[in-house]
Amino acid sequence: MDTQTMSTNQTSSSMTSNKMNDTVDKLVIFLAKRDGIDKLVKTFQYVSKLVNWQAEATHPDLASRFKQWEVASGLSRKAFRTGRFLTGFNALRRNPGSTPTFKFLAVLANAGEMVYFFFDHFLWLSRIGTLDAKLAKRMSFISAFGEAFGYVFFIVSDSIIMKQGVEEERKLIALEKQEDSKDAKEKIRKIRGDRVMRLMAVAANVADLVIALAEIEPNPLCNHPLSLGVSGLVSAWAGWYRNWPS
Repeated sequence: MDTQTMSTNQTSSSMTSNKMNDTVDKLVIFLAKRDGIDKLVKTFQYVSKLVNWQAEATHPDLASRFKQWEVASGLSRKAFRTGRFLTGFNALRRNPGSTPTFKFLAVLANAGEMVYFFFDHFLWLSRIGTLDAKLAKRMSFISAFGEAFGYVFFIVSDSIIMKQGVEEERKLIALEKQEDSKDAKEKIRKIRGDRVMRLMAVAANVADLVIALAEIEPNPLCNHPLSLGVSGLVSAWAGWYRNWPS
């Protein structure tokens, strides 16, 4: 084998190795984040819920094993979220919003989420037996109510921002056609990127809202295993997309 061929092969091998390392690095970074590991375990939780639902009638032993996996995953996620209620408090302290309307929405949204995560601690402790098990139902209701309340206002806030983004994008497209502005193209790219992220956030929040409503006001639609399973996976995978390193 001549020197040029060896050099080419080494370069190709190096490029393949770098590509592999990039993917692995991104996965490691993703899983190192609290939200990253939460979305992974949430995927386990709701996949196991769907398998349990499908196998319950024909393979009860298999269904029981997946039910245990579902419960264990749910409890693990609650442990990962210890202290998470401080995130909402810090968001209000550092960046409450650019206008009075967004500040108002941010206060309501983050207040609801803070209630959700704070009472979720007590729900977790009651379910693992540290606190009285009788508290679980009450803590679950309060936590779910705070979650639903907060997510409504997160959805409203993101929807307003996306609407403003669409209007701004139309103006920039008109400007680009007239002047062929590179600056306008870059702004359009950023607006579209932000819109995708906000759509993922809305999808996740709507899915989590369905799960919360199943706890607050049980009903055949929201409480059906298929509705809960699909909602959980939509939320988890939208979170994967949003938290995956760029």
